[in-house]
Amino acid sequence: MCRMLQVSTSGYYAWKHRPESRQAAANRRLGERIVQLHSGSRGTYGVRRIHAALRQEQILCSKQRVARLMNKAGLQGKGHARRRPRTTVRDMARPVAPNLLNRDFSADRPNAKWLADITYIDTLEGFLYLAGVWIGCFFSSCRGLGYGRPHA
Repeated sequence: MCRMLQVSTSGYYAWKHRPESRQAAANRRLGERIVQLHSGSRGTYGVRRIHAALRQEQILCSKQRVARLMNKAGLQGKGHARRRPRTTVRDMARPVAPNLLNRDFSADRPNAKWLADITYIDTLEGFLYLAGVWIGCFFSSCRGLGYGRPHA
């Protein structure tokens, strides 16, 4: 093996039995602490939060070092899930409603086609739901609006 790697036998054994360097030992200890913090956060903490937690414990190191050690350990924080409500919860046991309009929004008489829609508005206090009903196929006007907060 030494011939293949083009190193001397004595150099290989000297390297193999050499004690761990101070930097390698410090990286090992820091890596162990990073793994503890990451698992303590249920895998949610990324580089920034791990770095902040280490600084709070008076362990000084750079973000790049934390990132390198996390990468070496195969750790990654969870990104923010997109904050978006579910407006439709489909019951898979029931059939999909047929599309009766087929995108034909014209009507030849009043009350022939009614339309409804629901949307949400992201506010600082949470989501506000807005619903509207139109007899707009004939009159092109909104006949009802409603709003409210989701039920908890």
